[in-house]
Amino acid sequence: MSIESTKDLSTITDAEVFDAHLGGKLSVQSKMPLNTKRDLSIAYTPGVAKVSQAIADDPSKHATHTWASRLVAVVSDGTAVLGLGNIGAAASLPVMEGKSALFKEFGGLDSIPLVLDTTDVDEIVETVIRLRPSFGAVNLEDISAPRCFEIEKRLIEALDIPVMHDDQHGTAVVVLVALIGAARQTKRDISSLKVVVSGAGSAGVAVTNLLLSAGVDDVIVLDSRGTIHRERDDLNPIKADLAGRTNREDVMGGLAEALDGADVVVGLSSSSFEEAAVAKMNKDAIIFALSNPTPEIMPDVAAKYAAVVATGRSDFPNQINNVLAFPGIFRGALDSGAKKITEGMKVAAAHAIADLVGEDLAADYIIPSATDDRVMPAVAAAVAAEAEKTK
Repeated sequence: MSIESTKDLSTITDAEVFDAHLGGKLSVQSKMPLNTKRDLSIAYTPGVAKVSQAIADDPSKHATHTWASRLVAVVSDGTAVLGLGNIGAAASLPVMEGKSALFKEFGGLDSIPLVLDTTDVDEIVETVIRLRPSFGAVNLEDISAPRCFEIEKRLIEALDIPVMHDDQHGTAVVVLVALIGAARQTKRDISSLKVVVSGAGSAGVAVTNLLLSAGVDDVIVLDSRGTIHRERDDLNPIKADLAGRTNREDVMGGLAEALDGADVVVGLSSSSFEEAAVAKMNKDAIIFALSNPTPEIMPDVAAKYAAVVATGRSDFPNQINNVLAFPGIFRGALDSGAKKITEGMKVAAAHAIADLVGEDLAADYIIPSATDDRVMPAVAAAVAAEAEKTK
């Protein structure tokens, strides 16, 4: 595990970043020697024809004699890239290359970025389905809501391999990790917490669903128009479903009303948290301000009212970073031969990560570092164990 100081990160220059990306960040390297005619005859023609014919005769050999069963496709249409928004497929490719690099470094998995020059849901789904023989899992990335919900749902139904939209579920898992740690630090159970989720996009919906699955039963979700409640007539189907399962007291209004008497707030939008609104939270409040690069409220201000503060940034304590979750989740799913990534796997992953903190738990250490080399094996094992239960 390597630890870098904030100073190390602050000295990164634009020139260093652009130079590092020249020619892209990825390459393909053969696992076999190709130095002689014999090497070529084994790796390619005529030897390879025997393997192709064997797969044609016995399709199960596709999993054992190609890289597909261990290959993750990182798929995006470039419509919701980082904080940049809809920048298109070509501009999103450096991000997807980076995602593939993370899969290799933190999960030991090969992956390939596929950016699609379409935003049509049917075309995206059809394209991925037609490419299915080339890979063993699909990581959807940076696809805007609400289209991302339908794309993921349809691909899960159509494919016999793990599919996960990381912006939704990777975020949700790591938020749950942080909440478990924060609850332990403040000597409470997560089931006792009143949680406010600010943002009803892809991450906000997934976070809410996973918290409910993990035992949190008092959640209020806000979108740009205020709290989501049963009396609203302007909700799309996704938000209408949330209204039926959250905000049990039908709290109306904005963030100030939602935070009155709340224990936790999770920021997953670009809106800011006014200090006066945060001041209405309960004692030992927990504040996760996850917007990047500017948190909804700066940690020093949040600390006036909160016992635990987390952000999405690496230069503050308690960084909530998806890289803690997705490499191990996919590794565990592929190791176990799972065909789907379930809610139970995500909850198991979260507990596995949270348990690594152990006796070092503190207000500024509720979640392991993204570079902690214990994380991926623990997550993969927990996910694989959970997958075995459902076979």
